[in-house]
Amino acid sequence: MAKSPKYYVVWKGKQPGVYDSWADCQAQIEGFNGALYKSFESRSLAEKALSEKPHLHIGAPQKAGTQGKLPGIVGKPIPDSVVVDAAWNTATGDMEYQGIYLPTKQTIFRMGPYADGTNNIGEFLAIVHALALLDQKHSNIPIYSDSRTAIGWVQKKKANTKLDPTPRNQELFDLLARAEKWLQTHRFANPILKWETTHWGENPADFGRK
Repeated sequence: MAKSPKYYVVWKGKQPGVYDSWADCQAQIEGFNGALYKSFESRSLAEKALSEKPHLHIGAPQKAGTQGKLPGIVGKPIPDSVVVDAAWNTATGDMEYQGIYLPTKQTIFRMGPYADGTNNIGEFLAIVHALALLDQKHSNIPIYSDSRTAIGWVQKKKANTKLDPTPRNQELFDLLARAEKWLQTHRFANPILKWETTHWGENPADFGRK
């Protein structure tokens, strides 16, 4: 059975545009630092995506087509980026988070453990920590997280946690308030992208405790 044709959007590459073959797309992104691209199942979807910001599409599934299928994501993570992750101990409730620089796998920050936390809070704080650090360096490289919830919180500039404050996690709630204030008082151009574990393997910032 013949495969359905795909169309490839290149937002950042040698020549941005819509391409109807992987070979043509690859020619635009190969050797281009920070290339942004993705495949679509129709030219109309691809042309619409090209007119929009890439972070709205990269790391997010397309809407189901007429046959109800979700196409896979083509490509690899953007090499020049920061990847964050959090770890939550189900026995103790302690949470910690960290960020790595993807090209070198170097840990650029590691925080915690914090008492009575949650994994989503850790992911949220990790993204904001990375944003603040990159802001100091005047860098707008992407940040990857494998938590859609935390990415949504960052976009809304509010951690919508159901966690109750306690004397033990007061420090954590202080950090949340600081993070929300930072988001509300700073502008940033860094794309916040979803780390696609299914396609790319384990999050490189994972604590390895699964």
